[in-house]
Amino acid sequence: MVARVVTPLRNDRLRQLPLEFEHTPSHAADDFLVGEGNALAHGRIGAWPHWPDAVTLLIGPPASGKSHLARIFADRSHAVIVTPETITAIAEADGRGPLLVEDVDRLGYDEPSLFHLLNQAMRGNRTLLLTARDDIAKWPLRTDDVRSRVRRAPAFRLEVSDDIELSQMFAKLFGDRQIKVDPKIIHYLVARMERSPEEVGELADRMDRLALARGTAITRTIAAEALALREAERDGGSQQDWDPLSDE
Repeated sequence: MVARVVTPLRNDRLRQLPLEFEHTPSHAADDFLVGEGNALAHGRIGAWPHWPDAVTLLIGPPASGKSHLARIFADRSHAVIVTPETITAIAEADGRGPLLVEDVDRLGYDEPSLFHLLNQAMRGNRTLLLTARDDIAKWPLRTDDVRSRVRRAPAFRLEVSDDIELSQMFAKLFGDRQIKVDPKIIHYLVARMERSPEEVGELADRMDRLALARGTAITRTIAAEALALREAERDGGSQQDWDPLSDE
C-alpha cells in the first residue's frame, strides 16, 4: 500500500502527495531492449568470454543502458564490481577474475590502481569492462599512461536511434513500476519530448508521481503536465499558473 499525506496545493484544492518508495528496475538479460543504437554493445557483452580484447569500454549518456549491460556482464562472468573505495586493494591483490568498473570518468578512481588493472588485463590475466558517459578525451585523467591504455580498448557507444527505442524504454520503465499505460500516451510523449534516455526516465518518474498524487491512472492530461513541467524546469521558469486540463 502506498502511504499518502493530504496537503493543500494551488487553487485551494486538496491533493494527495505520495511518500517516496523505491522501485527496483530489472537488470535481467531478457529485459534489455535491443535496438539499432545499442545492438553492437549488446552483442559485445553477449560474446563474453570470447572477446578478442581483454578490455572493453561502453560509452553512453545517462539511462542509455550502460548499467544494465554492465550487470548482465557481471552476472554472466561473476565479475567483481570495483568501486573507488576498493580499487587499490583489488589492484594490489593481482588477481585474475573479471572486473567491472562503472562511471570510470566520473567517480575519481585512483589512477595508479586503474593503470595496474589495465596492465593486468592487457597481459591477458583478466577481463575488464569499463563504463563512461563521455569520450576518453573528456575524462579528467592526470596521467597519460592511463589515457593511452584506455584508448587501446574498443569502445562501444549506446545511443537512442529512433522513436521505437524511446517507446520501448517507456514501456520498460512503466513495466518496472508495474504500471499499464496506453500506447497512445507513449506515442504522444515521444512526439513531444526532448529526445534522450535520461528524459524518458525523468518523464516516467514525474508521471508516476502525478498519478499517485491524484489517485488515477496515467492519462494524456498527466503526460501533458509532465512535459510542461519538464520544459519549465529546463527554462528555469514556473508552472504555477499552468492548467493541465487546457491541453485536452
